Amino acid sequence: EAAELGKGSFKYAWVLDKLKAERERGITIDIALWKFETPKYMVTVIDAPGHRDFFKNMIT
Repeated sequence: EAAELGKGSFKYAWVLDKLKAERERGITIDIALWKFETPKYMVTVIDAPGHRDFFKNMIT
């Protein structure tokens, strides 16, 4: 669906972006969380408003 609307590069954020404005503009407005577990790890995916220059500071 993201690729059909020319937003293929946002395919991972697209899954978490629920607001119409987020999908149309390709930006994150509201924070979203997705948690899942594998046999070895517990993973939390976070989509939050921000700038790519600050991304390295968000990894914990």
